[in-house]
Amino acid sequence: MPLVRLPLALLSIWCLLGAEKPVPRVAPYYDAASIVNAADNASGQLAANTIGTIYGTNLAYGTAAISLNDIRNGLLPIVLGDDETQVFVGGNAADLYYVSPTQINFLVPPNMLALPVQVFVTVDGLHGPTIQLTLGAAAPGLFELPPGTCPLPGVIDPLCAIGTLPDGTLLTPSSPAKPGDIVVLWVTGLGATDPMPVYGILPTTAAPLVSGATLSILLDGQSVAASAIFYAGIAPGFAGLYQINFKLPGSTAANPEIRVRVDGAISAPKIYLPVMLN
Repeated sequence: MPLVRLPLALLSIWCLLGAEKPVPRVAPYYDAASIVNAADNASGQLAANTIGTIYGTNLAYGTAAISLNDIRNGLLPIVLGDDETQVFVGGNAADLYYVSPTQINFLVPPNMLALPVQVFVTVDGLHGPTIQLTLGAAAPGLFELPPGTCPLPGVIDPLCAIGTLPDGTLLTPSSPAKPGDIVVLWVTGLGATDPMPVYGILPTTAAPLVSGATLSILLDGQSVAASAIFYAGIAPGFAGLYQINFKLPGSTAANPEIRVRVDGAISAPKIYLPVMLN
């Protein structure tokens, strides 16, 4: 089946540019607990080619988000706008999606191994704390709809995974999937693919998970049959984004909890998929 592209609006981060540099200059600050998986904010859950987030203070002079103009000849940016923020992972300058004084969204370089690495931020030459993190072989995280936008019966403050139908329809309580539908799930941190993206280059073609990777989709704790998973790998045109195309079993319950497991690493609990029974 053809691959499905995620609507760009779901990943766009709008920003204001041109903030003045503060005086006096202050070094960035963050700690290990504030370096998280960007999809679900799970601390310490990072792997190669995973989108991460750093929360802290003095992380940038202003606010800037990646735009098409920042991707030149397929090269991803390591700085954004006029800001001087950089993130280093294992000695590699990470590609950036978003910087602000309190938050950075970045890509763990795809050439990293599942080993301890040092992570630090610099702003205009000012060096933040050096944090040692251990990368996993995979660190699956489900991208979520904004809090409060996915009310589900009987669930207090539910969080819903970002999923679509093959035609791009976003799954919500008002436009849910049904048992037997094909669903596209949008995630980060699924690990190695064949081929693996090249460091600093925007991937433009499909690349499935490497042979031998054990991927499971759990609906209310029950595994979806492997034969019902049609594709799991790179989402072409988006760095660090993966997609999983699968068919909902006919026995799927309404609004199931959904989790993704890859080689022993599992996504966060209490995230739901909007499903309405026939």
